[in-house]
Amino acid sequence: MHQRERAFIIPNPWDTGSAKLLEALGFEALATTSAGFAHSIGKTDGEVDRATMLAHCAALVAATDVPVSADLENGYADDPEGVAETVRLAAAAGLAGCSIEDLPLGREGGPYALEFAAERIRAAAEAAHALPFPFMLTARAENFLDGRPDLADTIARLQAFQEAGADALYAPGLRKREDIEAVVRSVDRPVNMLMGLQGVDFSLRELSTMGIRRISVGSSLSRLAYDAALRAGAEMHDRGTFTFAQQP
Repeated sequence: MHQRERAFIIPNPWDTGSAKLLEALGFEALATTSAGFAHSIGKTDGEVDRATMLAHCAALVAATDVPVSADLENGYADDPEGVAETVRLAAAAGLAGCSIEDLPLGREGGPYALEFAAERIRAAAEAAHALPFPFMLTARAENFLDGRPDLADTIARLQAFQEAGADALYAPGLRKREDIEAVVRSVDRPVNMLMGLQGVDFSLRELSTMGIRRISVGSSLSRLAYDAALRAGAEMHDRGTFTFAQQP
């Protein structure tokens, strides 16, 4: 799927119901959302432990017949071997791939130092490529999503992750066409683009033309669903009416 000339959309369900709904629409693959799942069990992003997250991933795998990739945050470990073990556990859960971030769990402080961040991806890649089936490892550079829009550092990180063995690369939070194209030109691995951000309005066709090969939407679908429920709840509580039920 990553070798096609046109990008493909890999939407992000937050529970088994939304996963089955998206599969029924015809999507060829799905990806989990750490934030969407965390919110569904009353937690914030970064508060879910590895065992709980992998159980959630396994439930989505069991509920669908398409490949599932997982947002596994920072791999639930700072040390490289801990990240490698997370990859092995992800494969055991039936996942077809996962993404690993270069920020500590909870996103406190800055990203890991570049060399150490690359070491973590190298350990994850070695674990992924030792599996008896193809497993797509995506390495994430979190600068832009975490409020540090440093394009040069982001590209340096993605290039280091590429050299460390990542199969796909991801810099969530990119908003400008020139930044997206610069990232794509700087690497020779498939690049994932995050859509569903306010003020970012590129189409599948436009992103394909820029060289993007995969498009995900993070927690935006879950946020949309919760927003609708919140609005309906507010109407019932504040006005005592039920006009939300008349919406198409």
